[in-house]
Amino acid sequence: MNLSQIRFPVGAIASIGHRVSGVLLLVSLPLLALALDRSLRSESEFEALRDLVSEPWRALLLVILVWAAAHHVLAGVRHLLMDIGVGSRLSPARTSAWAAIVAAGIIAVAAAVRWLS
Repeated sequence: MNLSQIRFPVGAIASIGHRVSGVLLLVSLPLLALALDRSLRSESEFEALRDLVSEPWRALLLVILVWAAAHHVLAGVRHLLMDIGVGSRLSPARTSAWAAIVAAGIIAVAAAVRWLS
């Protein structure tokens, strides 16, 4: 079975992205909790954390987490609506899959522009 030759429908890509983003969020949760704890201790701790994440490769990691959060929420809402029968026909399902993928990408790009500028 050659996975590179299989063309996944957009709904499958959105669903796989939902699972991947969920795993990323789960794995990053302890680090994000530590960062929140550290940032709330004092103003100097907040500034130190801000300096820590100002490097481009660390900012890129934050942008990936922003994408993961945005995609997970948008695809999750899409799945919940489809579970109750809203947009479950083929054409609206494709449209909502594209909307979730594109909107999450736009949110991630907006975060990148914000942090990297």
